[in-house]
Amino acid sequence: MTTYKNIKGIEIKYLSADPPAPTVGQVWYNSTTKVVKGAINGGAAAGTWSSGGNLNTTRNGIGGIGIQTAAVAVAGQTDSTTIVSATEEYNGTSWTEVTNIPAANKYMASGGVQTAGWVALGNSEFDGDPPFPNTFHLYDGTNWSTGPSTNTGRFGATGAGTQTACFVSAGQPPVGGLTEIFDGSSWTEVADLNTVRLNGYSSGNSTAGLTVGGSPGSKANSETWNGSSWTEGNDLNTGRSILGQGGGTATISSSLVAGGYNGTANIVNTEFYNGTSWTEVNDLATAVGSSGYATSGGSSALNFGGWNPPTSFKNATEEFTAPEFVTKTFDTD
Repeated sequence: MTTYKNIKGIEIKYLSADPPAPTVGQVWYNSTTKVVKGAINGGAAAGTWSSGGNLNTTRNGIGGIGIQTAAVAVAGQTDSTTIVSATEEYNGTSWTEVTNIPAANKYMASGGVQTAGWVALGNSEFDGDPPFPNTFHLYDGTNWSTGPSTNTGRFGATGAGTQTACFVSAGQPPVGGLTEIFDGSSWTEVADLNTVRLNGYSSGNSTAGLTVGGSPGSKANSETWNGSSWTEGNDLNTGRSILGQGGGTATISSSLVAGGYNGTANIVNTEFYNGTSWTEVNDLATAVGSSGYATSGGSSALNFGGWNPPTSFKNATEEFTAPEFVTKTFDTD
């Protein structure tokens, strides 16, 4: 613990209560509690999950768009026989049903923000056999439109980025580590991932991306994209697949993954990526996989819906919030 000796010489304000929004590095004496306090950096390590509003439609295999306070849940599977096109928006408190995506779908790649989101690829059938959709749908906050098709249809791909600078990678049926990028006009096949995978997680955009986790197995390895090639990065502490889909505005230097399947069961583990390594942070309250996801990276995230095998489909929402600062008490002994 930091001691009073370490801060000797710093000007310390004499306050009757802790300031509501101190700046990082600020130090003060609380005359009510009679202790010296200071504000230090918060960040993902200090973040916690809390309950949010439930989805109107229980489902898994959801496409996620946006951030914690402005998200979209797109399509998914509601039970063992039903795939839906239901679309809902989240305002930071509750979900509202809005215009449905044009076609029922599940296990899609998705990204963007609530007023400029997208969903690509997926699986509109239960038999698990090709052909799979190569569709690309765009959302403007009110209506859906159809964009240029990808070159290869598949499901369980991951993706991230904006409507005019996004990527999708890997997926099923086995297409290697096939990656495509979109420039606002057309899709182009580029360099493959080094590791074949599906149902992982991606963040970033078409020039600076991250892909991590997935199956077969429960992969821990991550790869980063620089616009021309993929490079192996550091591993997750806990390998996992069927991760929540939706890169939101997360970047390759600030990304958060939560839940998933570790090869035995769904898990609650949450990890933060700072551009170099993965760090375990506070867990989800409930183990879940195949959820929708909306995130700003390490500062905030939304995990919604999903599935716990063998048949438990979810409508719950959890919100991750990381404080800008944390108040610490100094030892004055």
